[in-house]
Amino acid sequence: MKLHEKCAIVTGGTSGIGKATALLFAREGAKVVLVGRDESRGRATASIIDKEGGQATFVKADVSRSSDVKKMVEETIQTYRRIDILFNNAGVNPIGTAVDTPEEVWNYVISVNLTGAFLCCKYVLPHMLKQGGGVIINMGSVNSFMAFENEVAYDASKGGVLMLTKATALDFAKRNIRVNCICPGIIKTPLVQKISDESGEPTIDAIRKKHPMNRLGLPEEVAKVALFLASDDSSFITGEAIAVDGGILAGWPM
Repeated sequence: MKLHEKCAIVTGGTSGIGKATALLFAREGAKVVLVGRDESRGRATASIIDKEGGQATFVKADVSRSSDVKKMVEETIQTYRRIDILFNNAGVNPIGTAVDTPEEVWNYVISVNLTGAFLCCKYVLPHMLKQGGGVIINMGSVNSFMAFENEVAYDASKGGVLMLTKATALDFAKRNIRVNCICPGIIKTPLVQKISDESGEPTIDAIRKKHPMNRLGLPEEVAKVALFLASDDSSFITGEAIAVDGGILAGWPM
């Protein structure tokens, strides 16, 4: 198993990519700390892992709140004594332009998508430094490289996540801590369905056509890349952004 006896925190671990990754990490031997705001879904996912013979704990937390992140880290250390992997996956994506996005919505998106990743790094890194190393995986997006219409706050937050990844990778490369970023295209998750409904897209099929591969990605496909980055298979990779996008960034016209 690629993550035998490792401890992994997965934020936004109650559905979509986070849930798929938590399940895969557990199947590869990791002790998983699921983090999210929906306690019923979090405990349900932890129960699946337990039934499969793995180990999982759910911690209810809002990653945009420093106090919640501190609690998340403290509970992880109390339970498993170490943190080997941090997957900063929690995210939100309300639609809107710079004109019609309310200031409070802008602040909300930045606080969850960017500040949340920063806070998790801030409070996890001291433990990784103390134990002699670790891996951080941040959830970027194709929006880290290119803007989509009507997604100004999300575009800005994911651009920031890419630079947070590179800066943190440089700062801690000599301390045996690797930091990388996954940049998905449009993945078939409940969040994507919600965005489609809000934006007036007639069906998910309209979004599918944005991908040269002519389909949406699956959460499990992103989870496999997260596993690669979390494991020793990627031991000489840090500061990188790995696209899992069905070819969008290859230059397909949007």
